Amino acid sequence: MLKILIPTAMLIPTTLLLNPSLLFIAHTLYSILIAVISLVWLKYPMSLELSFSNKLMTIDPLSAPLLVLSCWLLPLMSMASQNHLRQEPLPRKRMYLLTLTTLQVFLIMTFSASDLTMFYVMFEATLIPTLVVITRWGHQAERLSAGTYFLFYTLASSLPLLIAILHLNKSLLLTYMPLLHTLQPELQNSWSNTALWYGCLLAFMVKMPMYGLHLWLPKAHVEAPIAGSMVLAAVLLKLGGYGIIRISTTLSPLTNTLTYPLLILALWGILMASSICLRQTDLKSMIAYSSISHMGLVICATLIQTQWSLNGAIFLMIAHGLTSSLLFCLANTNYERTHSRTLLLTRGLHIILPLMTFWWLIASLANLALPPSINLMGELLIISSLFNWANTTIILTGLGTLLAASYSLYMFLMTQRGKLPTHLVINNPTHTREHLLMALHLIPLILLTAKPELFTGFCS
Repeated sequence: MLKILIPTAMLIPTTLLLNPSLLFIAHTLYSILIAVISLVWLKYPMSLELSFSNKLMTIDPLSAPLLVLSCWLLPLMSMASQNHLRQEPLPRKRMYLLTLTTLQVFLIMTFSASDLTMFYVMFEATLIPTLVVITRWGHQAERLSAGTYFLFYTLASSLPLLIAILHLNKSLLLTYMPLLHTLQPELQNSWSNTALWYGCLLAFMVKMPMYGLHLWLPKAHVEAPIAGSMVLAAVLLKLGGYGIIRISTTLSPLTNTLTYPLLILALWGILMASSICLRQTDLKSMIAYSSISHMGLVICATLIQTQWSLNGAIFLMIAHGLTSSLLFCLANTNYERTHSRTLLLTRGLHIILPLMTFWWLIASLANLALPPSINLMGELLIISSLFNWANTTIILTGLGTLLAASYSLYMFLMTQRGKLPTHLVINNPTHTREHLLMALHLIPLILLTAKPELFTGFCS
């Protein structure tokens, strides 16, 4: 555990002291090295149930894939941000990379926390670097409003979780998660325990976010710089799904009846968010709403708690993390050249940037869950387990899949096909750095299909 955490933490002083000409190269190479070493986590926790564990931190088959995803994303964020920061003075470049590295440290500690209290503290600590990235390096004046939405939605929803953790600590005298899962404390079907159950889940439902509690997400994505959008879509939304899986086993006696309203809202949200995507004019806003639609499936999977659904939730969280981050990178390459995210103003780019059109096509197909991406595996597991739980869900999930295909192809056709507008003059070709960035998103997405058992150890 410390073999990854200490080098990541040491990247903070390294960023402050590096030679300016080597800043991005050294930071990217150092973080790629950390990401490659973190791949070891995918092997050992699968074969040894609780390896890398102590009183504060534990890596198990649930947290290992999400930890590797967090480590994998840091070099990609550094690569994607180079052009965005080109005009910034050196201290701001250092501060930007420092903030991203600090966020990485908090994420590693959140996913590996074995104590509920530590998990809550780290869960809240991830807010601060994300807020700094959005409000300081965002594109438009509305970034302060987006940061306020993001902060207050998350803080207000986290207070009931804090009260629930304090209540568990008072009644059971412990908040150590492996022990809580073993004890399975018996919850009586009273109004106070019902409130406790909903209080625990509210923070995670806002973080996912569930439809109805989602208004902060499109605002945050539209205003955030590229690295902010990448980490928000790829990792921070997964904190919600991870938290639900972690805490719902502690609250399982009440789960059966209390999940119905949340399941109905999540299923309805899949349709609504997908429909909203078809009406969007802003490219980043469209990708943000597609995240809400995909996370609706993950919420359903985590609440019905069958072996298939939990495996499907882990698959879809990893797949969505890579796909969504890739789509935001592609949107950013378009924005850097056209200086517009409006779909109607940036058409026909396949004429000027044909290789980038190839990445757009593959990303759009992955987003609509076409094989051989692991998106298909996750969606199939979730939809089939939902169908087994209640036959009528196939209507809603089927419509959701159809709408997902519609908006993915609509997004591809609107940005790449058609006649090139006369106002567009693009003198800046695509760079090797950008193609490498897209490849590092897509290669794991496709290769993981060949080895799905890396993610299925948690529920086997």
